[in-house]
Amino acid sequence: MTKVTFTMSTSLDGFINGPRADADHPLGVGGEVLHDWAMGDDERNRSFLEDAMGGVGAVICGRTTYDLSLSFWGADGPTGPLRRPVIVVTNRPAGAVPEDSVYRFVTQGIEAALHEAKHAAGDGDIVIMGGANTGAQFMANDLIDEVVVSVVPILLGGGTRLFDGNDGVLRKLKPMDPVHTARATHLRYRVIKNGSSTA
Repeated sequence: MTKVTFTMSTSLDGFINGPRADADHPLGVGGEVLHDWAMGDDERNRSFLEDAMGGVGAVICGRTTYDLSLSFWGADGPTGPLRRPVIVVTNRPAGAVPEDSVYRFVTQGIEAALHEAKHAAGDGDIVIMGGANTGAQFMANDLIDEVVVSVVPILLGGGTRLFDGNDGVLRKLKPMDPVHTARATHLRYRVIKNGSSTA
């Protein structure tokens, strides 16, 4: 069965980007450090990233994440040479899309996006890579199986909070084995679905 994982890097004070995020500073002022763990040479971080992305068949992201990340991702998307399909949840026209790119735009909401992602993923899993609002919508509709948060040891003092959009939605999570490194602590949780046991 296809697993749907919401994964984000966050500062210790809960921000997924720094203040004043825009096209010139997609991760806000100082926010680039949130993803340094993925670029370094720490074997535990590399192994964690390989495990997290190895079985991925498709990626879902929101329109703001797409707009702010496209200059870094390019036509291949966030999975690089793997070229996994990226389903962009949006209520606006696609605009200019790189030629021969992996991006598909869905304007009918998150359930339509998930249906498209499942079709595109084949036997692979699905990763929701942002932003916070997109993740909150999927969480509110009980469509996420796991949450992975990479907590980076920095205080950004402002930006977009990871779970601000949850609007009173209570979700119980079952902790899984964390991975501790110098640049990030990777926390994994299984979402306890409504009506399911905690086992």
